[in-house]
Amino acid sequence: MKSDRFIPAAFLFLVYSQLNNYSPFRGLGGMGFKPYFSKYFKKAAPAPKPVVPVNAADNDMKYLIVGLGNIGPEYADTRHNIGFMILDELAKQEGVKFSNMRLAYYTEVSHKGRALHLIKPTTYMNLSGKALNHWMKELKIPQQNVLVLVDDIALPLGTLRLKPKGSAAGHNGLKHIEATLGNNEYARLRFGVGDNYPKGRQVDYVLSGFDDDEVPELPALIDRSIEMIKSFAAIGTELTMTKYNK
Repeated sequence: MKSDRFIPAAFLFLVYSQLNNYSPFRGLGGMGFKPYFSKYFKKAAPAPKPVVPVNAADNDMKYLIVGLGNIGPEYADTRHNIGFMILDELAKQEGVKFSNMRLAYYTEVSHKGRALHLIKPTTYMNLSGKALNHWMKELKIPQQNVLVLVDDIALPLGTLRLKPKGSAAGHNGLKHIEATLGNNEYARLRFGVGDNYPKGRQVDYVLSGFDDDEVPELPALIDRSIEMIKSFAAIGTELTMTKYNK
């Protein structure tokens, strides 16, 4: 009868475990009695591992800080190069140096677990978007984690404004970034440089150095800009605007 041939699973397990641990039976190919009882003890298939996007968490902690300006000694310390000046001071404070890499001078610093990737485009101002786009893709940094440092003649010296997006307002660097990205939804830190120039002399004005009475104000303004950059990475655009925009 079928019932006579039925062996309870508990009994099979007991026999299997005893025989397999008893030395005379261990020599069967190093497997004991496993070949004979394995059909009764099938292992469950391992649960599939969840698919996690590569560096997904890391990308949220990475920020691209783009200081706008022009390369060359003739443009150093001009109003149009305030973005370069801010990043130079930040690198100095953090004890790092820029390296000449593809389309930009590049370095990185860390702040509260965030990686701040700093670039100074070597494309000249009018092609700034080319460098920004390359490094954003190279480092896999989302657009919401990009911050552009730019001079602004619509604001008086001493005024700093962080904005989550906005128009280029005639600034060639911002215009190229907007054209490259296809939108203007990227954060920018606007550093006021004033508009004390005769009509038609805007280009000469932004490509000239700060006036003697303005220079003493720059260190404190640059330090405040650095605070805003770190705050942008640590607590985001909105909270930084509330804290620093006056």
